[in-house]
Parts: sequence; structure tokens; C-alpha cells
Amino acid sequence: MLPSASRMRRGDEFADAIRRGRRAGRPTLVAHLNLRDADEPPLVGFVVSKAVGGAVVRNQVRRRLRHLLRSRLPLLPRGSLLVVRANPPAASARSEHLAAELDIALSRLLRRRGSDAGTPTDGRS
Repeated sequence: MLPSASRMRRGDEFADAIRRGRRAGRPTLVAHLNLRDADEPPLVGFVVSKAVGGAVVRNQVRRRLRHLLRSRLPLLPRGSLLVVRANPPAASARSEHLAAELDIALSRLLRRRGSDAGTPTDGRS
């Protein structure tokens, strides 16, 4: 379970992350990361639509994602807003596969952050 201080609850925070943040998509999920200049813990929110499945399935997917993000929370910069949106294949994905896709999306977003600051990356844009 994510710490209470790291849970995104307000609609404007979700909108801010999705509209102003960078996006990294995978077949099972899409991650949106918005970096703010605030000295607050990172906030994480989840969007799991009805396209993923019924209420039970959506809640299972949300709990699995929340559990996976708990250990990855220290990777996020302070003040950041992260929204993870589950795609329909997330309902049938194994936890290991979901974790791998989340790691790929987060590494892309954090790598872009380094290249935005002028830090050279692997040469691809």
C-alpha cells in the first residue's frame, strides 16, 4: 500500500499530470509524469476505466499497480505527479509482466527528465 502522503486525490492534480506531464506508453499501461518545483513527496494516482473490466477486476488491477509502485516511489523526484493509466490488457497480465512494463515506462520518463536538463542520454530522442 502506498503511504497516505503519496496518494493523489484531487482531480486538478490528475489533470495537471496528464495534460502537462510527459507520457510513456506500454501495451498494458500508460504513465504520465509531471515534474513540479515543489518540495513535497511525489504523488501517485491511478486511472482504471471500465474498459479494463468490471469493478472487481478494476480494483484488482489498481491494487496490483499500487503495490508495484510502493517499492518504486523513491525513484520519483520530489514534487512530481505520476498518473498510471491501466489499459485493458492489464487485467490479464501477470504481475511480473506488469512490473516490467511499469519499470520500462518509468525509466523512459526519468531518462527524458535527464535529457530535458541538458544531460546527454543514449543519443536517441
